[in-house]
Amino acid sequence: MRIIYSSKFARQYKKLPPDIQALTEIKVAIFRLDQSDPRLKTHALSGSLDGLQAFSITYSVRILFKRYDNIVVFLQIGDHDIYD
Repeated sequence: MRIIYSSKFARQYKKLPPDIQALTEIKVAIFRLDQSDPRLKTHALSGSLDGLQAFSITYSVRILFKRYDNIVVFLQIGDHDIYD
């Protein structure tokens, strides 16, 4: 599986505190090994975000992503405001 980081994701990631960036790297490593690992709380989204999925970094920080066969695109990272 290949992960592509959108430019919006990269900008949002750079604004995160260093401790959240470090935790993000750990969670992304888990995601690479097993996208359905229960520690990630991966879930499908609905409504205007139908077709997208998210997984948790912390209780409030999420990564919003889309799957394309063997490619995953990380679209956004942040709190629940990314769902708007």
